Amino acid sequence: MTQALQIFIAEDEPPARERLIEALARVAPQARVVACADSVRGTAEWLASHTAPDILLLDIQLADGLSLELFRADPPVAVLQVPVIFTTAYDRFALDAFAALTVDYLLKPIADAALAQALAKAQRLQARFSRDVGPWLAREATATAAGPWRQRLVGRKGAAQFHAVPVAQISHLVSLDKLTYAVAMDGVRYLVEQTLSELEGELDPSRFFRINRQLLVAAQAVRHYSPAGKGRLKVTIEPGGADEVFVSQERAGDFKTWLQAAPMG
Repeated sequence: MTQALQIFIAEDEPPARERLIEALARVAPQARVVACADSVRGTAEWLASHTAPDILLLDIQLADGLSLELFRADPPVAVLQVPVIFTTAYDRFALDAFAALTVDYLLKPIADAALAQALAKAQRLQARFSRDVGPWLAREATATAAGPWRQRLVGRKGAAQFHAVPVAQISHLVSLDKLTYAVAMDGVRYLVEQTLSELEGELDPSRFFRINRQLLVAAQAVRHYSPAGKGRLKVTIEPGGADEVFVSQERAGDFKTWLQAAPMG
């Protein structure tokens, strides 16, 4: 490594943070850690009040949420102006991370060789796109999509079978006994790790609607609805479950507007 890097680290576990700093000293002795944070909020506040570093090393699961939230903030945090290397103990966020245009995605425990390779990749990007890779990253982010919506969910079927389920094949997501299930259009049910509220924030709101506290439904699953008294709506979805589905009077108007505007396919 011949060029010094100004590095910001977001990591909520002190031992992991110290190991990362020690690894940086070994593989990139000219690099300098300019600051650290243990939360999404702390990271956002630091980036908003300081000159951008050369690279961000972000643990995905921080003390107050997922660092991926930085890419969905409104107003947006300036992370798209800085190359990002995600670090995590879990591989289930890989698709979301690459949708955020990460330079690399390192699984803990992080090997020195993998860290060195990721830093070298960041430097090559900087050299290729001349002094500042930010404009290129921003253009790429604008070109990818209007929003970083989930395209797949990883769900478990049976004791130990994990499946990558395309969001386009999902009928609805339901919360039962504090567990969340994704139900595909063919009726197969998958256990997913995230809560319904977390998934609601990660799925395209033009395609998914929160019917009630237990149910998040895709537009393609709605077959018809009818008045159910007191301003409520009774909704039929396919494949359906044993319970009847109702939209409250307060949400009925929003539901009708959403369903009319929902994209086809």
